[in-house]
Amino acid sequence: MTTRRDAIQMGFGAAALSVFHRTLAAERAPRSLLILGGTGFLGPHLTEAALKHGWKVTHFNRGKRDADGVAGVETLHGDRKGQLDALRGRQWDAVVDNTGYIPKYVRQSAELLAPNTGYCLFVSSISAYASFAQPNHEASPTGKLANIEEEKVTNDTYGPMKALCEEYTMQAWRDRASVVRPGYIVGPLDPTDRFTYWPVRVARGGEMLAPGTREDPVQVIDARDLTAWMLTLVEKRATGYFNAVTAPREYTIGDLIRACQDASPGNSTKVTWVPESFLFKQWKPEEVDLPPWSPMSREYAGASLTSNDRARAAGLTTRPLADTVRDTLQWFRTLPAERQAKLKAGLDPAVEAATLEAWHAA
Repeated sequence: MTTRRDAIQMGFGAAALSVFHRTLAAERAPRSLLILGGTGFLGPHLTEAALKHGWKVTHFNRGKRDADGVAGVETLHGDRKGQLDALRGRQWDAVVDNTGYIPKYVRQSAELLAPNTGYCLFVSSISAYASFAQPNHEASPTGKLANIEEEKVTNDTYGPMKALCEEYTMQAWRDRASVVRPGYIVGPLDPTDRFTYWPVRVARGGEMLAPGTREDPVQVIDARDLTAWMLTLVEKRATGYFNAVTAPREYTIGDLIRACQDASPGNSTKVTWVPESFLFKQWKPEEVDLPPWSPMSREYAGASLTSNDRARAAGLTTRPLADTVRDTLQWFRTLPAERQAKLKAGLDPAVEAATLEAWHAA
């Protein structure tokens, strides 16, 4: 006959077996990742990396790009500006916020999602720092927004708004979040043309203005390297703040232009270096900035010397600059002709010609 003690032991065994099966099922289930956005610049690269790593991915966006969604990805439509109903009552293992710019709306989504998501990675910017007169590191002061209800993103408000978005994110998730501060994000799919200008301009040929000196440092981050590393942070549930840039002085504007020349062998480009002191005399102060190059004097002297020590310690690796240049140029050449004809950034040809004429005359 089964004794009372035998029955209790059998009950314990059954309970333990049930817990084991539930744990095993949880481990085998795909991890779920919510990307706020998902169809812009970083989103496609991050989505591709996450799917390869076995994540179940959900996009939340307005549906203006890829209205029919992305294959293999759940798409929820809504808007950061208060239209969050599609997110209510849902749970995810992690969320990546790469579309957060306006603090009060970031706060709304953070307060809604934090109780139902295990971890959050917020994509900020090194623009969040209060000053660039000296090189920054993660503990450097960040900008302060005069009006916390501000919704207009300008050159003056962008950085402080990002800093306040960081604050709201960390308040909501506390020790379950990280903040990534990229510099210039570059590579295929870049909609800004700030980096793309250089390989395209070199390929065009003729006399080309190069700002400053060959040895002026530049810092960038290839979107593919950034998103692969972001996924690593998510999987490790890393916490804290990280500057996502190449190492200070790892690359110079001279390196960038040489890489662009190598990407277009046989081009007839003649590079003319024009000192920033002369550019300040010819242009308005705000115009003396040709990303990823920035002046090595005045209030931006430390902008291209941002520390990436914490990011490298957390596993950030970057591909050779030449690879990014080559791939960016190849991608750009697949775009429609009308898009290629209208670069969104870089030096206007007329301004370039006039400045070169003035420099030669001087």
